Amino acid sequence: MSSADRMRLGRLGALLLDAGLSVTEVRARVSAAADVAGLDRLSVSVLPEDVLLADDDTGDVSMVKAPGVELSMRQTALAVRLAGRIVNGTVAFDDIAAQVDAVRATVRRYRGPTWVAGAALVSAGLALVFRCPWWAIATSLLFGGVVGLCIASVRRTPASVAVLPFVTAVVSTALVGGVDRLFGFGPIPLFAVCAPVAILVPGALITNALLELTAADVVTGASRLMYGITVLGFMTVGIKAGAELTGVRLGGTSASNPAHVPRLSDAASGWQSLPPVWVSWLGVVLLAVGIGLAFGAGVRLSAVTLVVMVGVYAMHTVLGPHVGDIAASGIIAGVVYLASYAVERTNAAIPSVAFFFPAFLLLVPGTVGLVALASSDPDAIGVAVGTFVSLCVGIKVAELLSTPGDHR
Repeated sequence: MSSADRMRLGRLGALLLDAGLSVTEVRARVSAAADVAGLDRLSVSVLPEDVLLADDDTGDVSMVKAPGVELSMRQTALAVRLAGRIVNGTVAFDDIAAQVDAVRATVRRYRGPTWVAGAALVSAGLALVFRCPWWAIATSLLFGGVVGLCIASVRRTPASVAVLPFVTAVVSTALVGGVDRLFGFGPIPLFAVCAPVAILVPGALITNALLELTAADVVTGASRLMYGITVLGFMTVGIKAGAELTGVRLGGTSASNPAHVPRLSDAASGWQSLPPVWVSWLGVVLLAVGIGLAFGAGVRLSAVTLVVMVGVYAMHTVLGPHVGDIAASGIIAGVVYLASYAVERTNAAIPSVAFFFPAFLLLVPGTVGLVALASSDPDAIGVAVGTFVSLCVGIKVAELLSTPGDHR
């Protein structure tokens, strides 16, 4: 086994890390590619930013560091598809490096404008999904775009990224609070201040961390979990600070999850009234389009995102009242997990990760966690923690139900 062979696999693993896959999944896919190439005497270890490959016979080790460059959803799909084609024998082992370079070289056009537009639509979509008052929906659309513009500007200065969650939370809350004070709308729904910054909430990262912990990747899982909790903490402090700056009160009417949407009663009128229940479905559409724009999904993957999110919303609306919100999240996660790999087997152009992760953005465990922390409600925090755990249990059960090797 040559050093060049190990480096090829290492570069594949680094690409998958930048695509946002968990270290558990990256190790499984790189190991599968090594087995196909006949490199069965190879040990693969994966850290959040590094891939280590060791020759069991000689003890030689090669390490490849992931550049840490964020990939678009389309690039993520291409990366996972590449790993699958290597395992299937469609891509020759010697061509891996060139194929990895081709995925990284894929150009995303109009990145800045689409990011800002996507952030605005994601914010407005969440406000619609959770039936915030009309005035809060309008401010979510406007200030979601403002926050997206702030993020696009700050990202040009890497040293400023660490304070980005806090700064955007302060800005979002202060802007919404200013509108509330100006027009006297009363208590502000927490989703009205959380929606504009939802695009930064690390819900998928925290869920990945829990999955890594359950797969015995303790070091990586613990570090990701602590990072995610720290980000939520910064955002919570930012929301509290913004509320103090403007002197407004948080806690107005909105749903806490999709199952609660039909239960909200509305006695207000005008801009303070709640939208009809059916408008929540329009929110799902806006959310899907916003995700596609913000993360560079392209037309085909945006259509997949829309179908997935509508299906998840429908299942949550039906299951939630019968089995409870926490259990419903786990059941939906398991169903979507199985469906995602079934789709990948039948259509390689839609890798499982591109099918699966949009569901997490609608189940919004991260946003629910942020709302719970901002409310300082022990029951809400317990529900958020239970939702995270339920998602992990649902996925693990789905893994057991699937045919061994399907998820690799």
